[in-house]
Order: sequence, then structure tokens, then C-alpha cells
Amino acid sequence: MSNLDQTSNSKGSLRVGVQRFGRFLSGMVMPNMGAFIAWGLITALFIEKGWFPNADLALLVDPMIKYLLPLLIGYTGGTMVHGQRGGVIGAIMTIGVIVGSDIPMFLGAMIAGPLAAWIIKKFDKAVEGKIKAGFEMLVNNFSAGIIGGILAIIALLGIGPAVEGISTVLSAGVQGLMNLGLLPLVNLIIEPGKVLFLNNAINHGILTPIATDQARELGQSVLYMLESNPGPGLGILLAYCFFGRGTARSSAPGAVIIHFFGGIHEIYFPYILMKPILILAAIAGGVAGTATFMLTGAGLVSAPSPGSIIAYSLLTPKGGYLPMLAGVAVAAIVSFLVAALLLKTGKQKEEDLESAANRMKDMKSQGNTANAAVTADNREADRAADLASSTVKAKTDVKRIVFSCDAGMGSSAMGASILRKKMKAEGIDVAVTNTAISDIPQDADVVITQKTLTDRARSVAPNAEHISIDNFLKSPEYDALVERLK
Repeated sequence: MSNLDQTSNSKGSLRVGVQRFGRFLSGMVMPNMGAFIAWGLITALFIEKGWFPNADLALLVDPMIKYLLPLLIGYTGGTMVHGQRGGVIGAIMTIGVIVGSDIPMFLGAMIAGPLAAWIIKKFDKAVEGKIKAGFEMLVNNFSAGIIGGILAIIALLGIGPAVEGISTVLSAGVQGLMNLGLLPLVNLIIEPGKVLFLNNAINHGILTPIATDQARELGQSVLYMLESNPGPGLGILLAYCFFGRGTARSSAPGAVIIHFFGGIHEIYFPYILMKPILILAAIAGGVAGTATFMLTGAGLVSAPSPGSIIAYSLLTPKGGYLPMLAGVAVAAIVSFLVAALLLKTGKQKEEDLESAANRMKDMKSQGNTANAAVTADNREADRAADLASSTVKAKTDVKRIVFSCDAGMGSSAMGASILRKKMKAEGIDVAVTNTAISDIPQDADVVITQKTLTDRARSVAPNAEHISIDNFLKSPEYDALVERLK
């Protein structure tokens, strides 16, 4: 294997590893977004500076953020590692972290929940087959109680204070960036990270815990708006509406509605992947939007999920609508102007949305040195290799098709809806559902994912047939699969 191949493989493995770790972090927060939003709405409505100040109802605010939300995160993290048993012991250790600190322990819960579940999982494996018949329940209950109690004490005395120190440093760093007016520069990292499908990891795994602590003190936080701002994506899609070509231009108006009002940001990623230089438009819009948010004092009371203008409106505090709308509008205008200029002056021949996105995947996987050398023949060979390495199910064996994406809610839901309609039109009786990658059911016969996520999907469902696509909205693989199953 050449040095270039080794470098490409290492980059691919690193990207998959980062995505998997990011998915794990966000996977602890996203299932509990309803609780975060409930806390945010109660805060916005009933605190002293809220819409309807009420001292009695405001008593809910502090216990929810200090106990409920971290415990939910710890329990969810534990279940991800070792099922319900892991969730229970994860919550036990998390309460130790909570009591051992004076700040909301979101970061501590992300550590304690999975760690406690991993420890009890190792214990269960060590005693498997060694417990006498009739004593299983006794051993299971007391082992969880004893180990959980010990871990809670360790968390109280050690992990809680340590994590509080880390959280203080991170919060001070963010506050320092804000005081220096440098927070908009964070979008130099956020926008490219989003296009590499790290959006959920960045938003829910990193920004939300820090922002929630800030919102507890100030009643709002601008950090909720750094990744979730729908303005940059809106500007790029509008630029395609006016200056794009072919299928990209015709599909852009529908994508605008899904992105801006539905909050599914993944919808505009392929449009950037089709013409990678448009990442400059996303960065410019993100920086301009965040700068406007800071200048106008904008903020949200909780994490918007999904990141739509509707969610923004519901979570904007009293008196904060003009700053919020200004930041979104400025981000959209700036990204639109930059994207329009790049689309009008670009010398590259416009490509079909799917083939261009596929070309970008090849470029990312092969490295910058080999970008110019990737040819159509190489791409066809890659597709053939993918097909050869994947199980191909017979028509009679396909009973359930699962679309999967990072969070299991946005792009995969759209793809499942589209394929479901195609199946129904042809009278094909096959169940089509959507899930997060970590939740792919073992009875899935065919799993459809975006190409950068296929390796992770294979590790979860190794016995399924895996189909990789570039664009959930419009992919030739849909028609090929329908034709195969007719």
C-alpha cells in the first residue's frame, strides 16, 4: 500500500472516529431535548424577567437544571453502554457528581453515566455463568447497589470537583472570547464541521452544556445560536434558487422550506459539497450572524432543536425578537451575497447534485494531493468495491428498510418518506422506517445511509445490506432499489 493510500485510510478512520465520538456525546443530550426545552420555556415564562413572572412556578427552574437534566443525561449515557441496568447505575453515579459541585453537571453526567455503565458491564461479563441458579436476581440487584454506591461516593469526592474546575475553565474561556469580541471566529470551525456531519456533536455535545449553565445565570445564552443559526444555510440555498443550474436550482426552493422552517440543516450540506468553495459563504454568514447576535445582545433560553426559525421564535426571551431576527437576517444576506458571487463567477461546469456530492466525498477521502487525479473510472471502481463488500439481500428477504442518519430525525426521515411513497406507488409491501445510527434494529434487511456514515452503520448492523447515498432528497439508488423489489 502506498503512503498516499495509508494517509487516506488514516484520515478516513480519524473522520469516522470523530463522528462516532461526536454521535455518542450528542446521543446523550438529543433524546432529552424535550426536557431542555421544557426547562427553557418555564424559565422564559416565569423567572423575574420572564413574560409572566411567578415566584412559585419559578421554583421549578433550579431543580430541573441541577438535578433533572443531568440525571437524564447520565441515565441515557448509561443505557447507551449497557441497557437499562447501565442507565440505573449511570444515574446513581451522576447524583454523586451533582452533589459534589455547585454548578449544573452536564459535562459530569456525560462522564459519569457511560463510565458507571462500562464498569458494571465489565462486572457482569466477569461473573457471567458463575452465579448459582436462583441467585441471579440477588447478585444483580446487590452488585448494582454496592458498585453504584461506591461510584457515587467517588464521584462526590473526586469527579464532581474536578469537572466543576474544568467547566469553570471552559466557561471562562468562552466568556473571555465574548469579552474580546472574538466569539464570531468560532464559526470558522463550526461551519466546516457542520458540513462534515459533526453538527449534532458540536451543538449538543459541546455548546449546549456550556450555554445552559450560562442561561441559568443570565436568562439566555448566545451560545445556543452559534451552530443552530438557520441564516447561513438559507442564504446559500437562496443563491442556488437564483443563480444555480440544473437539478440544484430546481430543488433549492423546496430545500429552503425544509431548512428554514423545518430546521433540518443537513438539507443544504450537499449543495456545499457540490461546490466546496461555498463553504466560504457559510463561514462568512456564520461569522456575520454571530457578530450581530453579540452586538445586539441576542440569546435564547434553551437549545433550539431542530434549528428552525419557529424554534428560535418560541425560545426567544422577552424583548429579544429584534436582535434574534437581525442576526438571522444578516447571516442570510451575507451568505447569499458571497454564494451568489461564487456561483456567478465560478468557472467550474455545473454538475448534477448527486455526482458532485460524490466527487466531494472522493476528494475528502483521498486528500488534497490526490484530488485532481480522481477520475470517473476510479469512482465507478469504488462503487463496485462497496457493492462487492456489502451483503445483497434477495427480493424475498427484504422485509424492512431502515434509513439512518446521525440523529435519526432529519435527513433520514425525509429519505424514508420519499422511498415509502415510491414503494407504495409500485405496490411493494416493505416497511420503511428511520432511526439514528446507534439505534438501527437488528432485524433491518436494508440500511440506507449517507456515504460518510456507512462504515458506522455497518458496525451496528453487520448482517444487513448497506446502501450508500449522497443526497437523501434525490438519489438514483431509490429507483434502483424499487425496481429490484418490484
